[in-house]
Amino acid sequence: MSNGETSRFVRLHVELIMEVTDARQLTGAALDHIGGDPTLPEEERRQSVETVKEDPAEALAHLIDPFDLVTSVPGTELAQASWSSEELTDYDPDAEWNAAEWDLADDADGVG
Repeated sequence: MSNGETSRFVRLHVELIMEVTDARQLTGAALDHIGGDPTLPEEERRQSVETVKEDPAEALAHLIDPFDLVTSVPGTELAQASWSSEELTDYDPDAEWNAAEWDLADDADGVG
């Protein structure tokens, strides 16, 4: 902002890669979470159960909530959040990390 004012809103980019070490345990936890959510409409619950059983990435998405990452940060309030998950078929866990590959090269200087 050119007038010297700063925005009250900050976009925080977070990208995680999770290794699924026990798909049955992950799926079971997601199904328990879905089954225990009293606010979930029955049709949405049925669809969620189907997708979680088919895809560990969907199971993970049901268990991870960005809101949980920031609720304890003092002086802030979450204004908006979105997230997604996908199975990576071309990820090499032994490859050296490169910020440019993650489109973070421009952000790397400002993150500390």
